[in-house]
Amino acid sequence: MVGPARPLFVLFGSSIVQLSFGDGGWGSILADLYARKADILLRGYSGWNSRQALRVLHHVFPKDSAIQPSLVIVYFGGNDAVLPFPSAQVPYVPLPEYVENMKKIAIHLKSLSEKTRVIFLTAPPVSYALIKEKLSEEHAECRTLESCRKYAEACKELCKKIDVKCIDVWSAIQKRDDWLTSCFTDGIHLTAEGSQIVAEEILKVLEEADWEPSLHWKALPIEFGSPTKLSPERQWSRKKKNGP
Repeated sequence: MVGPARPLFVLFGSSIVQLSFGDGGWGSILADLYARKADILLRGYSGWNSRQALRVLHHVFPKDSAIQPSLVIVYFGGNDAVLPFPSAQVPYVPLPEYVENMKKIAIHLKSLSEKTRVIFLTAPPVSYALIKEKLSEEHAECRTLESCRKYAEACKELCKKIDVKCIDVWSAIQKRDDWLTSCFTDGIHLTAEGSQIVAEEILKVLEEADWEPSLHWKALPIEFGSPTKLSPERQWSRKKKNGP
């Protein structure tokens, strides 16, 4: 561990998380904004579902760790919602089990420390045409918009019951008129445009949350001095003003 100690953010999930540190990814956007303010760790596992996440939860987030995260952003659901393939094993998890798994994940994370905050991301929508073009028709038939909607709604309802912040990625992405063609690389995973939507929604939650201390990037101190002319804060403000 190197110092000085900073707030620790952990991104925990499947491929939407694993790929988030790529060029223009929402994880890389956060890492850029929080440079000199917080350490952001990636714990993303491509192809995983909530069942697999639950099995390793205590290994990834041990309760006896000397340093506990200030924030954990969790994404599972897209793989859970995949309808069973006729000819292959899939990561499908029945909806009631998915809800129970996510509840157990939230309870464990909230128990790590009094100041550990949790945000859940819902499953995003999917683009049937892109999945069919980039992957296969079988994949397109099994990753349906309706199935993702059900899991996204279930995640939202769970978060209301257990007092966890929830970002409705399903709805946020569909607010963009051209989301079917602009927000996905393959109909499932996010482009830079899709990632920017996710990053903006996360930052909105962090700004509006009545957490003490605040975890929004504007509220955190800059380590060892003042921002430079090319600071992430100014780059982000300029990017939002001028558009992608």
